[in-house]
Amino acid sequence: MFPGTHKLPRYASPPYGETYFHHPTGRTSDGRTIIDFMAEYYGLPLIPPYIRGVNQSSSNFGAGINFAVVGAPALDVGFYEERRIHFTTSNISMRTQLSWFKGVLPSLCRSSSCRELFNSSLIVMGPFGGNDYGHSFLQGRSLEETKTLVPLVINAISISIQELINLGVKNIMVPGMLPDGCLPISLTMFKGYKKEDYDPITGCLIWLNDFSKYHNELLQAELTRIRQRHRNAVVMYANYYDALMQLYLSPEQYGFGGEPLTACCGAGGIPYNYDSDAVCGDPPSRACAQPSLYISWDGAHCTEAAYRFITKSLLEGPYTAPHINSSCSLITEESGYSSAATATTR
Repeated sequence: MFPGTHKLPRYASPPYGETYFHHPTGRTSDGRTIIDFMAEYYGLPLIPPYIRGVNQSSSNFGAGINFAVVGAPALDVGFYEERRIHFTTSNISMRTQLSWFKGVLPSLCRSSSCRELFNSSLIVMGPFGGNDYGHSFLQGRSLEETKTLVPLVINAISISIQELINLGVKNIMVPGMLPDGCLPISLTMFKGYKKEDYDPITGCLIWLNDFSKYHNELLQAELTRIRQRHRNAVVMYANYYDALMQLYLSPEQYGFGGEPLTACCGAGGIPYNYDSDAVCGDPPSRACAQPSLYISWDGAHCTEAAYRFITKSLLEGPYTAPHINSSCSLITEESGYSSAATATTR
């Protein structure tokens, strides 16, 4: 259910989860996501969601916790309400998720100090920002106005990172934004009428991808400043943008034979199979026969296959800085409290 409501979200309905779990799990995909594949890589069980297990024993969180809430912004919802930008699904923000994380620490730490926990844990923080900007754009705010949010979002992310470091956290991964100009929802909602609006190779919206890159540039600059102030912590940047862009540039090379800009699950909206009035999980939408051939699952989120590809690129390719495998060697199955995740996805 949405936090604070009795309404089940659409991703709690089939066909969500059909590929791996064979039933909906609350993940906004047909199966596993990046956090799941990272946990498997390190020999851990899948990371349980905080909201589902909040009233359960802390032993359920022995291998980590996922505090993610779909649609959560980096900035507090109240900030947007003052500016008449409305969030209809949730009032949960990044700061709320951070407070949840702080709240569970006493039950997770083996002593008064959390040093042992933090030394063998990885915090995956984000990606944040997409929900902030998406709500602004979708509610008619201009590119110029929405761009003013970026420094505020980056500052909020920075404050949260430094709060984690002050708690004693040692390993933090901070993802950048995905190429939002390639998402079926973006291509449908922000349809351009000029040929020059679109990348001639990928078909993605140039201005919206440039916006994602602007956010990522500011984020990386801020992470550099944080590293300079906190040399005992490992603060990694996860380049989700370029990791996923490989698929849009050469989909068939990587086994994605479907249409790269088309959603697998939808109600047939032309040409990207996205219709805001009949989204995946609501009738008459339906899933494609082979989700593994598609990059986008529901128009706004990736398929399990694409998430697997991104994760493999992060773990084995040049898409984390500093590289995760040189920075997180202590994260193993034997370390007990092995991974804590605070993340969000749209």
